[in-house]
Amino acid sequence: MPPMLSRIGAAALFLLCATVSQAASLRVAPTNLELIAPDSAAVLNLHNDAKQPINVQLRVFKWSQVDGVERLEPTSDVVASPPSTQLGPDADYVVRVVRLSKIPVRSEESYRVLVDELPDQSRRKAGTVTLVLRYSVPVFFRNPDAKTPDVSFSLSRARGGLVLTARNNGESRLRLSNINLTQGGKKLGSRSGLVGYVLGGAIMQWPIGSRRSLSGSSVTLKAQSDFGPFNAPVAIKGQ
Repeated sequence: MPPMLSRIGAAALFLLCATVSQAASLRVAPTNLELIAPDSAAVLNLHNDAKQPINVQLRVFKWSQVDGVERLEPTSDVVASPPSTQLGPDADYVVRVVRLSKIPVRSEESYRVLVDELPDQSRRKAGTVTLVLRYSVPVFFRNPDAKTPDVSFSLSRARGGLVLTARNNGESRLRLSNINLTQGGKKLGSRSGLVGYVLGGAIMQWPIGSRRSLSGSSVTLKAQSDFGPFNAPVAIKGQ
């Protein structure tokens, strides 16, 4: 299976270069899509901030998490229509994201739409490269009766640092951001902004902090989720 092609959320992909010939100009909204069955179609809005046309490519991948690793696989169950387009200067464009599979959504299905602004080789100058922008948009199709996230956390040492593991026994994803770990009133580690998702029935891991040892006292996680701020106990493994 191919590895995760892009980090969660929008990410700029830079090529090594001496100078940049053109700034990225593509904007995509919204940054994620959730559809509750039987809904099967939604839209992404594209906008070109540039003064010249840009070419855009859209691809849909089935998104899963296996043993703490993100996976993206080609799929025909969900499509983006059209899969490519050219946007004129300061132009807007609407792309439909449609679930074609006739199999009912049992719990929650996860996909990612990769939206790439393609470089225009005709405008490339010698000694320069184009900054290329990629958006990775999470798309969820959820059964209204799917079980809510049920996530337990643990902390372990690995590769000279600490690794936070999230195990989701629920049927729908949990989005984590702005996490802080404390033990005995002391900060163990933190990560600002979006940390990632743990999908329903999956396990995910993230490095957090460089502390090499852990005491036996309890660890507390403070974080933000789709449901608001929360605190959670964290089990310690392999002290």
